[in-house]
Amino acid sequence: MSPDDGERSSSSSGNGSSKKFLSTASTLRVMSMDCDFHSEKALVPFAAKPQKTNKVSTILRSILRVIPLPMAASCRAMGMPAGPSDKPSLGSRVTGTLYGHRRGHVHFVVQEDPRAQPVLLLELATPTNSLVKEMASGLVRIALECERTAGRGKLFQEPIWTMYCNGRKTGYAMRRSCTETDSQILGMVQAISMGAGVLPLEEGSEGELMYMRASFERVVGSRDSEAFYMMNPDGTGGPELSIFLLRI
Repeated sequence: MSPDDGERSSSSSGNGSSKKFLSTASTLRVMSMDCDFHSEKALVPFAAKPQKTNKVSTILRSILRVIPLPMAASCRAMGMPAGPSDKPSLGSRVTGTLYGHRRGHVHFVVQEDPRAQPVLLLELATPTNSLVKEMASGLVRIALECERTAGRGKLFQEPIWTMYCNGRKTGYAMRRSCTETDSQILGMVQAISMGAGVLPLEEGSEGELMYMRASFERVVGSRDSEAFYMMNPDGTGGPELSIFLLRI
């Protein structure tokens, strides 16, 4: 779904919302057909070249300049719950957080609000450096697809997804439980409703940990499809990020 397609419906919308969603899903499916389906990238640690470190930091600051950067009240863990929420449903507006070490992979977390338990935690195939560079283009669409089975459960419970970023197959995304480290990271940004930056970490860690946190519009197409659209503050022209979950 392009941002020029008009105002999107909330999860409570009727047939109009479903048609828009399915149209977008079809478009992404066509885009993915152009990629090389024989070259799959496994979740292998990504070693960033040292000479590009400053460049990546510059890109992150430039593309997220329109997003406020509030300071967290404290960098200590704030007691985030260790497990996913069992809440049966979400509203049309949620909090989404992307974070990852500079030389690691991106994690995407969905919460009902900035202080709530995570309802979804995915480890994406995309390295943090690569996602930052993709967002420099101003438009990022991530499609996560999995197989539809007869005894399928809730969409968020699917364990593994095939991932496409802007139409290119990039490997696999995996759902996992929230670890103690994840809880500490979410605790550090708990007081932040919208922002981006780098979190200070202890010596000996896997490099700087970059994060981006914002409100996302959630659109439900069916029990097998949902989408999350990042909402820029006050309609400012920041980077556009959309994440689609499709069971096909």
